[in-house]
Amino acid sequence: MTVPTRRTHDLLILGSGLAGLRAAVEAARAGRGELDLAIMAKTQLVRAHSVCAEGGTAAVLRPEEGDSLAQHAFDTVKGSDFLADQDVVVRFVEEIPREIVLLENWGIPWSRREDGRIDQRPFGGHSFPRAVFAADKTGFFEMHTLYDTLQRYAGQITQYEDLMATSLLVEEGRFSGVLALDLVRGEFVVLLAKALIIATGGACRIYGFTTYSHTVTGDGMALAYRAGLGLKDMEFVQFHPTGLVPSGVLITEAARGEGGYLVNNRGERFMKDYAAKMMELAPRDIVARAEMREIEEGRGFGEPQGLGYVLLDLRHLGPDKINERLPLIREVAIKFAGKDPIEEPIPIRPAAHYSMGGIHADINGATEVPGVWAAGEVSCLSLHGANRLGSNSTAECLVWGRITGEAAARWAQKEKRAREPRRETIAGEMERVMRLFSARGKENPFALRQELRQVMDQKAGVFREEKGLEEGLGAIRQLKERFGRVGLADKSLVYNTELVGVLELENMLDLAELIVAGALARKESRGGHARRDHPARDDQNFLCHTLARKGPKGPEFSYLPVTITSWPPEERKY
Repeated sequence: MTVPTRRTHDLLILGSGLAGLRAAVEAARAGRGELDLAIMAKTQLVRAHSVCAEGGTAAVLRPEEGDSLAQHAFDTVKGSDFLADQDVVVRFVEEIPREIVLLENWGIPWSRREDGRIDQRPFGGHSFPRAVFAADKTGFFEMHTLYDTLQRYAGQITQYEDLMATSLLVEEGRFSGVLALDLVRGEFVVLLAKALIIATGGACRIYGFTTYSHTVTGDGMALAYRAGLGLKDMEFVQFHPTGLVPSGVLITEAARGEGGYLVNNRGERFMKDYAAKMMELAPRDIVARAEMREIEEGRGFGEPQGLGYVLLDLRHLGPDKINERLPLIREVAIKFAGKDPIEEPIPIRPAAHYSMGGIHADINGATEVPGVWAAGEVSCLSLHGANRLGSNSTAECLVWGRITGEAAARWAQKEKRAREPRRETIAGEMERVMRLFSARGKENPFALRQELRQVMDQKAGVFREEKGLEEGLGAIRQLKERFGRVGLADKSLVYNTELVGVLELENMLDLAELIVAGALARKESRGGHARRDHPARDDQNFLCHTLARKGPKGPEFSYLPVTITSWPPEERKY
C-alpha cells in the first residue's frame, strides 16, 4: 500500500456549502493572516447543495413594523414542537439580522421593496413576513457572495476540490486530522490540522423521493458517528410539502408565501381543514401530513411512477409576479414536469428535505471532541427541534458558520501544533477502503442504494408505525450485511465514481439504521416524526433529545434534557 500524501494546516473546514464558506470567511477574518486555513469538498466548492436553497433567510429586520426577536424565537420554538433548546433559539434570532446586513455589504442582490429597503416574504409557521430573499435563488446568491468574499483571503486559504473524506482521525478522544481520497490524482491524502469544522450538510439522499442533490449522502454525520461522536435526534426528518412530481425537485415554500394555493382533486383549498388560520403557511410537518391524508383518502390525483399528488396553483398570481418573484420555479416546472405555472397548476407531494438531527454540538457548535466543531445541517444544536421552520436553515448556516469559524480560529491560534496520528490508525483506515477492491462479492451497490431508498420511503416517511419501522430496520440490517459482499468492477483510484458510490452507500446505511431505530424507540408523534400508533405528543416521556452512539452491535441510545427557558410546551394550533 502506498504512503499517503501528508499536508498540514492550522484549521480544516470539511464542506463548502453556506456554513462551510461562512466559517472560512470568518476564520480568515479572525486569523488576521496568521493562520494556514484549508477548505475541502468532494465536488467543486460552489457545487454544494446550498445553491439549491430557494425561498429566503429568516431575520427580524422590521421591529418598527411589528416584528420582534421574541416573536421569531417563539415561532421557532413552537414550530419545533417544543423540542428546540430555547437558549440556542434566542442566540440565533439575535445574531441573524447582522448576517443579513453583512451579506448586503458584501454585495448580495437582495430583492427590494419599492422604497429600496430589503424585501421580506411570508414563510410557513412565521407570524411575520421575515424571509429575506433574492428572487427564488437565495441560496445560489448567498453561496456566490460568500465565495466571492472568500477570494479576498485567497492567500490564507487552500482550496481542495474533488477530495472525499473517508475517515476522521480521532484517537483517545482527540482529533488529529482527516483521511481523504484525492479523486483527481487517485491517491490518499492525510490532512493534519489543529482544528476541524464539519460542515458537510444533511443526509436526505437516503430517501428516494427527495429534494436533495445526489451528493448529499450524510458523509460528515457518518464519519463522526464511526469516530465515536454522538448523533442527536436523527429520527426527525423533515418532508417538504412541495416536491415536484415525479422528480422531487424543490418547489420553494416561497411559492406559497407569495400566495399560492394547495388544491385537491375537488378543487378545494384543503388546508382549511387542517390549519384554518395559517392555511398553506402552516409549518411544514402539518402541511405534509395534510397532503398525505388527501392523497390516501382519494382526494389526490393519479400516480405517475407510483406517486400520488395534489396541486400547487399559482395561476392567480399572474405572469408579472411569477416572473419577478418565482422565475426559477417557473423554469423548473416547465423543464421537469412540462407545466407552465402561469397556465396550469404544478403537481407536488411531500419530499424528504432536511435532517433536524445531526452531530451533537453545544450552543457554540463545539462537539464532544476538543478542537472539532460542527455547523449547518450536519450539526444538531438543537435549533430546530422536531420540525424546522422554513428559511431558518440558511440562517443557521450563516450564524453558526460565523460562530464556529471564529471559535476554531481562536483555538488554532492557541494550539502549538497539529497532533500526529498513529501510523497504524492511518494504515487501518486506508485498508478499510482498499479492501473493497479485492472483494469478490457480486452485490451491486447501486441496486442496494435503490433498495435502501425504497425502504426509507415506504417505512420511515411522513407517517410511521411500529410494524413498518420494525420491517424497515430489519431490511436495513440485511442491506448492511449484503454490503459486505459488494465488489468493485472499476479497479482504478482515479475518478472512480463507483468507489465514491460505495463509500456513500456505507454512510447512508449507517444513518438509515439510526433514523429508523430512533423512530422505533420514540413512541409519540412530535413534529416531523408522526406515529400512527402513537398519534399524540408525549411530553411526560419524550420531551428529550435522542443521543445515538455507535455500539458493537449497532446504535446505542440515551436521552438528554431539552433546555426550556421561556416557553413551556403547549398545544400547537395554526
